[in-house]
Amino acid sequence: MIQVGIIGGAGYTAGELIRLLLNHRKAAIKFVYSTSNAGNKINSVHQDLIGSTEMLFTDTIEQDIDVLFLCLGHGNSKAFLEGHMVLEHTKIIDLSNDFRLEKDQLFNGKTFIYGLPELQKETIKTAQYIANPGCFATAIQLALLPLAKSNLIQEAVHINAVTGATGAGTSLSKTTHFTWRDNNFSYYKPFKHQHLDEINQSLSQLQETSVSELYFMPNRGNFSRGIFATAYTNFKGTLKEANELYNSYYKDAAFTFVSDGELHLKQVVNTNKCLIHLHKHKNTLLITSCIDNLLKGASGQAIQNMNLLFGFAEAEGLNLKANFF
Repeated sequence: MIQVGIIGGAGYTAGELIRLLLNHRKAAIKFVYSTSNAGNKINSVHQDLIGSTEMLFTDTIEQDIDVLFLCLGHGNSKAFLEGHMVLEHTKIIDLSNDFRLEKDQLFNGKTFIYGLPELQKETIKTAQYIANPGCFATAIQLALLPLAKSNLIQEAVHINAVTGATGAGTSLSKTTHFTWRDNNFSYYKPFKHQHLDEINQSLSQLQETSVSELYFMPNRGNFSRGIFATAYTNFKGTLKEANELYNSYYKDAAFTFVSDGELHLKQVVNTNKCLIHLHKHKNTLLITSCIDNLLKGASGQAIQNMNLLFGFAEAEGLNLKANFF
């Protein structure tokens, strides 16, 4: 049984991590660190955990753990690691964007590995420190990796993706209040979303030639969780050839599946799955990719990475059922 610590325990991703870990047969939570909630019951913040745990938040960090999850805001993981000692044997899985790019992956003697299992599972298995991918980045990379692997991103890719309100975290802003978000739809950061850098980095890792430009339009939806992404680009082959390409690439993937039918979000919400559907129109291939932003896009993928790090079955603790109704 491995011992787990969580830093930044009050947010959405930490709440999902705690829920998953409480039901993980090979992991036990040793502490959940939150300076703003120290001494309070965890289930007073994450109220779905009433009846599941009586643990308290703490402002004390216990050193003797096997893995440490950092559920901190972007930019705060580096500050935390600069200010706190982590024992050499302790593995770290960071859910911020602090270590995702190659230029940031070497930090204070620690080398972080980009933790997208469908891209580099074997590398993850032997790593010590993991940079968990972003939610948009996960959905979009999984839509495009098979094309990059076959050097087929030769023309511009147009991407439209909608995320739920939980993608913005628990802190309130003008665009996260219920009265603004409800019955509403909007875009933000057109063509310059921060996840583009890690997407391009992964695609370039696979494709031998230069990757064509990605035109990404991120959108806010009026639902709580999930990402529905569509991407289209030129593809000269047939739809059958495209499906064979994708099924071949994901044949050993634990959670990414190619669907014959059109997709909707309820198929993936509350699961660690990514579902992909392909559609061909003339010379254009449309790829649809759906994930739960808090699970496959964050905490579920973090548990998937933990399982790989410790040699557990990849799906351990992640056999979740979709909220279909």
